[in-house]
Amino acid sequence: MKDLRAAVLLAALLAAGAAPAQTGDALPKREALRVCQDPNNLPFSNTNAQGIENRIADVFGKALGLPVTYYSFPQRLAFIRNTLRYKLPGQDYPCDIVMGVPAGFDQVSVTKPYYHSTYALVFPAGKGLDHVKSGADFLATDRAALAKLRIGLYDRSPGSEWLAKHGLVDSGVPYPIMNADPAQYPGEIIEKDLAAGKIDAAIVWGPIAGFFAKRVQSPKLVVVPLRSEPGVRFDYEMAMGVRYGEREWKQQVEGLIESRKAEIQAILREFGVPLVDESYAAPQR
Repeated sequence: MKDLRAAVLLAALLAAGAAPAQTGDALPKREALRVCQDPNNLPFSNTNAQGIENRIADVFGKALGLPVTYYSFPQRLAFIRNTLRYKLPGQDYPCDIVMGVPAGFDQVSVTKPYYHSTYALVFPAGKGLDHVKSGADFLATDRAALAKLRIGLYDRSPGSEWLAKHGLVDSGVPYPIMNADPAQYPGEIIEKDLAAGKIDAAIVWGPIAGFFAKRVQSPKLVVVPLRSEPGVRFDYEMAMGVRYGEREWKQQVEGLIESRKAEIQAILREFGVPLVDESYAAPQR
């Protein structure tokens, strides 16, 4: 997703394409773990296999005794149709698994979740927001001070909904969810603009927040996970996706998620992913 992978839970994956393809249920012999990926979407994936999903794919490949190969396509419009469900007459599918989709995403057969994260507020230390440890702390800040902030966020994302709900629309600096430039990546909002002082804070999907905040050496950046609230959902569980009809393959992937849980969690922590529990979901009315 470019930012949740986004909205900027991945506006890209959420615009994935037409109706699910149906395939046979038999588990074919595999010569490789063939992964569908975005070629430039750190912290999740890139062509140098440096992302979270690349690392988890390596774990799975070793567990299966298979090499890992990638079929790359930008995670923008019709990603699933052009990767997992792409098949020319007489040819095989180019890849068999998407390593990160929101739980409940209906364009693929979704596995059980393997992590739960949330959007986060990111800001430089020592710039007047050091008291902020939660979204509630931020909203309790002097309104005149908040009104002066330039808060970067992806348009039509939970961050923009949150600012609108709390009367802070004028503080938002919108960025487009989808960008035609293949060199663009979601972390630029932090790594370039926030670090350079073009904006005062940013609200982005947690894995993006944690990874790029760690990469910026100066200024020191603070990451504050945000709790969902009525009308604004920040937290999402993330899963993997396979083609519909491939029940045995899905079960095998879920077995790997369970048996390699400790390794997966270690990778997520290494990348600075804010991992949250059910308390971050919006309270039931």
